[in-house]
Amino acid sequence: MKNRIIITLIVTLSTAIGIWLISVLGLFPFDQVKDSAVTKASPTSNIPLIVNETKIDKGTQKTAKELVEQYRLLKVIDSHNHDASDSKYINMLEVWKRNAVNQVVLFGYVSEPSAVMTDQMSWMAYKDNPDVIIPYFSGFDMHDKSSLDVVTHNLEQGYFGLGEIAAASLYSPVVSKVAWKGESPMDGYLPDIYEICAKYKVPILLHIDPPNGMVIDKLEEALDKHPNTIIIFAHANAFNSPENIRKLLEKHPNLYADFYAGFTALNPASTNKLEDFVPVMKQFPDQFMLSTDSGFDIGEEAAIGAMYQLLEKLDDPKLTRKIAHDNLDAIIRNQPATETQIAEIRKKSKETGQSYEWSHLSKVEAGQILWSK
Repeated sequence: MKNRIIITLIVTLSTAIGIWLISVLGLFPFDQVKDSAVTKASPTSNIPLIVNETKIDKGTQKTAKELVEQYRLLKVIDSHNHDASDSKYINMLEVWKRNAVNQVVLFGYVSEPSAVMTDQMSWMAYKDNPDVIIPYFSGFDMHDKSSLDVVTHNLEQGYFGLGEIAAASLYSPVVSKVAWKGESPMDGYLPDIYEICAKYKVPILLHIDPPNGMVIDKLEEALDKHPNTIIIFAHANAFNSPENIRKLLEKHPNLYADFYAGFTALNPASTNKLEDFVPVMKQFPDQFMLSTDSGFDIGEEAAIGAMYQLLEKLDDPKLTRKIAHDNLDAIIRNQPATETQIAEIRKKSKETGQSYEWSHLSKVEAGQILWSK
């Protein structure tokens, strides 16, 4: 009996020492656990997001919090975020502000009937927070001709882009199962939708997996046949190599790469490091943008931290501004005000007695007139 007690004490003490060593040495970082409480917690959870107090990885001497402060004046845009789903954005507004995420491209579900509702949520979020939210939409069936009416109506209303659109998916645990997914980037009425996007000068954010084979051939066909359409390859670095991205960008100036830094930095499935993509970004400085993908598989605040880690590795102030903000901002600001927006402004002008100059009005400016507090 005495020996059993001694053995139990030894095991307990060894376990405690082991846990202490793991935490001290950083062998099991909190923000790399796929099934962590942060990843699964709802926005209303009281579980603290402690990633800002920990080192992002063992290769940097700066914490995420330090990097946020370093780049606070940069005006970072998250170019891909699903937090319109379940109105998660409401609780994320403070997180974005704390982490100096200046604007967020917001949508919800992807290419399925439920996306119609989350499209409305992204629009409501924009009306309430026009300086922060950039609304996109994806609630239409690309195989139905009525999708052309939906796309035109939403763009006239004032949405800034389409996405995330499931152009092709074989392996995604979520997107491969959605009802309105395409077989390729040239499926259904997508070619007609590309032309509408070109007319309104809006981007379309495409989910494509796998990032090789027939679906990439069809992506290139779409890019070649619709050279005036801005196509953004969603999370282009996920399960993809820098060389594959380089080849695509080299041939297609109307293609942009949405870079989900959190996947490369924190997902164990990644076979690359952030620095592996830096040479491609330097070669094509105008064709990259950053995103969190709402922290898919890693937690959103960890994904924000990974964006800053990437910016630190660029080590080039001009390139950093382009990828963090300017590339996407230029696309958004280049969109002209729509006839529907101008009609609403005229109506507002009559009601308030205030006159507006709308001959060269942009969609951003129209939105500010209509929705700014």
